[in-house]
Amino acid sequence: MQSIPNLIAEQTGISAPQIQNTLELLDEGATIPFISRYRKERTGSLDEVAIAAIKESYHKFKELEKRKATILKTIEEQDALTSELKERIENCYDSTELEDIYLPYKPKRKTRASKAKELGLEPLAKIIMKQAEKDVENRATQFLSDEVPNVEAAIQGARDIVAEWINENKTAREIVRNTFYHKSLITSKLIKGKEEEGAKYRDYFDWSEPLKKCPSHRFLAMQRGEKEGILKISAQPPQEEIIPRLEHLFIKGDTAASKQVAMAIEDAYKRLLAPSLENETLATFKDKADEEAIKVFTENLRQLLLAPPLGQKRVLAIDPGYRTGCKVVCLDAQGELLHNETIYPHPPQKETGKSMKKLSSMVDAYNIEAIAIGNGTASRETEAFVRKIKFNRDLQVFVVSEDGASVYSASKAAREEFPDFDVTVRGAVSIGRRLMDPLAELVKIDPKSIGVGQYQHDVDQTKLKEALDRTVESVVNMVGVNLNTASHHLLTYISGLGPALAKSIVAFRNEHGPFESRSQLKKVPRLGAKAYEQAAGFLRISNAKNPLDNTAVHPESYSIVEKMAKDLKCTITDLIKNKHLREQIDIQKYVTDTTGLPTLKDIMEELEKPGRDPRQTIKVFEFAKDVFSIEDLKPGMVVPGIVTNITNFGAFVDVGVKQDGLVHISQMADRYISNPADVVKLHQHIEVKVLEVDVARKRIQLSMKI
Repeated sequence: MQSIPNLIAEQTGISAPQIQNTLELLDEGATIPFISRYRKERTGSLDEVAIAAIKESYHKFKELEKRKATILKTIEEQDALTSELKERIENCYDSTELEDIYLPYKPKRKTRASKAKELGLEPLAKIIMKQAEKDVENRATQFLSDEVPNVEAAIQGARDIVAEWINENKTAREIVRNTFYHKSLITSKLIKGKEEEGAKYRDYFDWSEPLKKCPSHRFLAMQRGEKEGILKISAQPPQEEIIPRLEHLFIKGDTAASKQVAMAIEDAYKRLLAPSLENETLATFKDKADEEAIKVFTENLRQLLLAPPLGQKRVLAIDPGYRTGCKVVCLDAQGELLHNETIYPHPPQKETGKSMKKLSSMVDAYNIEAIAIGNGTASRETEAFVRKIKFNRDLQVFVVSEDGASVYSASKAAREEFPDFDVTVRGAVSIGRRLMDPLAELVKIDPKSIGVGQYQHDVDQTKLKEALDRTVESVVNMVGVNLNTASHHLLTYISGLGPALAKSIVAFRNEHGPFESRSQLKKVPRLGAKAYEQAAGFLRISNAKNPLDNTAVHPESYSIVEKMAKDLKCTITDLIKNKHLREQIDIQKYVTDTTGLPTLKDIMEELEKPGRDPRQTIKVFEFAKDVFSIEDLKPGMVVPGIVTNITNFGAFVDVGVKQDGLVHISQMADRYISNPADVVKLHQHIEVKVLEVDVARKRIQLSMKI
């Protein structure tokens, strides 16, 4: 038997020692962000993607080992486990192949073949399978009984047994499986009488294409249509390619018995092999489609979480509305709610003048530095209204995505934070905080509710959650967290913490005041040495006595920096501030058995830009001033827009009309594009040309080829 590290090495191309060390670190309780950042010497500088792939492969192989143990036990209980069979199972590392080996021994419900065996027809089946018998009907008379009244019944029963043998034959299954995988046509048909109910699936009412060429988004769309009872999907290869290959495998001559085997082959294919392997093939392609959709979702989520923050500014946030008015909140630089009220600048009330005075008064009273407007209902009208006001100071006005804000405002977390305010106030606060720090606010919302995915409700929900949680954890740790201002929601995603320790940290902070050093974390109840090791490097303390506490340098490496400063006869602060001093450091002198060049290079980079936020600087964006509704758009117009979602087939762009338009992948550039993410990023500001507007179906076709 091969070792799991060697198997993963074959699968990933990563060396077995790297894999072994990574698995040891994971087994010790280290997290993926911690390993990739602070254990480069152990892993050979593997990144988070490689470490996650190792972890996933290891889990699959461990599950396969469990499955083997179950199979071996089941076969042993049947007294059918030979040493050869045991060796085949133990040396099998492909789950599909393993199930093929197990199939003949797998406990079954009553089948036509099992019933025929109970009637004593297995010897006749063996005679037929040998294909030496010239008079099958005569031999069949020897097997007649009260339950097998005639020759036809005897031969039929024997053929049922032969058909099951063919179905359970490993080579036969591989032939059919490969043909299904490579040659199937996927066909989608409308279920009669569902035309009106399934109008949105009109493109798939009568659709057919090679399964291998079917893109993931189309496959998932058809699957959803089938799940909703609108469509019927099938995947079938040409039967004429399979039957001759099975005949070549099983037929040995031209006897009467051979003709019976030929009939059994056709029956085995239609009744057993085809249904089983069609389901298996569709499941395989579903897994691939899920993988692609999850990849798109996680990349979009990563970009969204890394959206540029405004930073600690005093913000006035508006959740726009018509009849119910616009909910306005004023927040301090830490995002705390100072004031809230409702204004009615739009019809039916249209209290324009009064609303302008109220906003001006709030801006002055709370020293507001920026305004955030939600991008939902009445957003454009509210933005136009705000821009008309002559404030006593220069203010930046931003339109902020509301995706998921309603989910947060009705959540337990929002109720705990604002027990005395309704969902409208909570929603407005969320909009304001998203402008200040998108990451800190978005971690409070289930990633599936943020609206940047592709068929996220149709994919494997367990795999989706794992991927999204891993993405959030990766981004939070990459950016780093201010230990004295972070909410427990944000701290939850820090390496080594989790919900319970995150709440303990906040409780400790509330009781004892702001943390003055990272080492003070050790005083937090239930936060042990392992959690401290995993978390400390990702937590920042601004204005700490030790300047390294506000960097990504891990406390375990402080002594190295201290030695550097001592050797140069300066302080750590001098090292950080003085580039000339840093240039005098020969990092080779500080290499030890545990600290190598990768870690030392990271330390030097961090001293150059201590605690640097990797996110970009936020920019103000304005929609076209004369475009407010889909009716205002005309083919040929060129308008500014913001990329709101990226899929495999293109990008959705908000042009300010409450309905996002689609830039199809073919309209993204004057060259071939295989992946829209190579051309655009989430929240990117772009210019697009209007190609087509379908007001009735609320569809807007756009182009970046201007």
